Amino acid sequence: MTVETDPLVLIQDLVERALKAGADSADAVAGLSTSISHAQRLGKTEKLERQESQDLGLRVLIGKRQAIVSSNDWKPDGLALLVERAIAMAKTVPEDSFCGIADPDQIVGDTYPKLEMFDPVEPSAETLIARATETEDAALAVAGITNSEGAEASWGQSRIALAASNGFAGRYQGSNHSIAVSVLAGTGTAMESDYDYSSAIFGSDLTDPVEIGRSAADRALKKLGARKPPSAKVPVVFDPRVSGGLVRHLTSAINGAAIARGTSFLKDKMGQAVMSSGITIVDDPHRARGLASKPFDAEGLANKRRNLVENGVLQTWILDLRAARQLGLTSTGHASRGTSSPPSPSTTNLHLEPGTVSPTDLISDIKSGFYITSVMGMGVNMVTGDYSRGASGFWIENGQIAYPVNEVTIAGNLMDMFLAMTPADDLDFKYATNAPTIRIDGMMVAGT
Repeated sequence: MTVETDPLVLIQDLVERALKAGADSADAVAGLSTSISHAQRLGKTEKLERQESQDLGLRVLIGKRQAIVSSNDWKPDGLALLVERAIAMAKTVPEDSFCGIADPDQIVGDTYPKLEMFDPVEPSAETLIARATETEDAALAVAGITNSEGAEASWGQSRIALAASNGFAGRYQGSNHSIAVSVLAGTGTAMESDYDYSSAIFGSDLTDPVEIGRSAADRALKKLGARKPPSAKVPVVFDPRVSGGLVRHLTSAINGAAIARGTSFLKDKMGQAVMSSGITIVDDPHRARGLASKPFDAEGLANKRRNLVENGVLQTWILDLRAARQLGLTSTGHASRGTSSPPSPSTTNLHLEPGTVSPTDLISDIKSGFYITSVMGMGVNMVTGDYSRGASGFWIENGQIAYPVNEVTIAGNLMDMFLAMTPADDLDFKYATNAPTIRIDGMMVAGT
């Protein structure tokens, strides 16, 4: 790789140009990505494409004024114009007393961990086609599956570089492989659809395509004959496919930006019990082969595994430098950033640690209840914690799955829901945010 095409060298030079042009401080981020994607339906190719892109963003600060400009033009003339535009913008925008890059003694230096985030094996188009074909064929071979909504297989890799005038310079690269399929069961107005997929950093970690296809088929078949359940206040059980959403609601409520604005129902709960005793939620940016792993945050600060909630007690906010300054605290190394926006707080690999009972035992004493496999809608108020979403899944009777249900609304308040959570022991690291099966007693279910 030449100096001209090395993104880290390029953005270091860009930061120097910004300082010479009048910036008091500056940072820049660059990203290069390559991807291949294939989509098919009923064995016929609908898409096969390769994409390559490059983008960079420059942030300049003059006093307490900051401006951010991004561009995919990496030619010398384009970069010179980028600096000129950023400086001109920074001179005219309002002041932000909390903006600014890290102090030199805050950055991680060159000691950040080298993580297992990159698979050097690039699959051929033929390999992706074979993965999608095998997945779709396996699903269509299951009796009762009547049609396909399509199968996809993709691969991508990215290189990220970050440099700042405080002396930070770092880079990392990552990769991702994925397979997905969606099929239909039944006929006429009684048709139901469902899907399954696998995503992994290394192609060798993907779930077997045949298993994905059969799982999607099985899920679709089990939904046939769905009906509305009776309206009632009952125990609700969240399948691992959707239980991670509860964890994300928690992290949204403890995001430093929301806390600084006072727009979170947990804003006064630091150090208090916000979940049931025994529940621990972990954010781990260094998890081996984690889908959201990264060696440092978007401001060049060290990141590390943290218990956000430990034994039900809230331990920390999720902070970048700006949110930390607003709250009079120290950044937790949670800054995330794109090329056209300033850093903001964000988590990485999240999980809720498993409980001690099996999913079967978790529902065994439920006389009537709702097992949720899908949620929809955005009826979550993060200021009050009020929660109302559409859902589908299965009705539970006498501790057993009884029949499929749909067109259901579930409602509660997240504060009450968090305190009533009981996790099962089936944690599986399949997504960037993972949780086991979770039971919450006393939720309102609106059906017939």
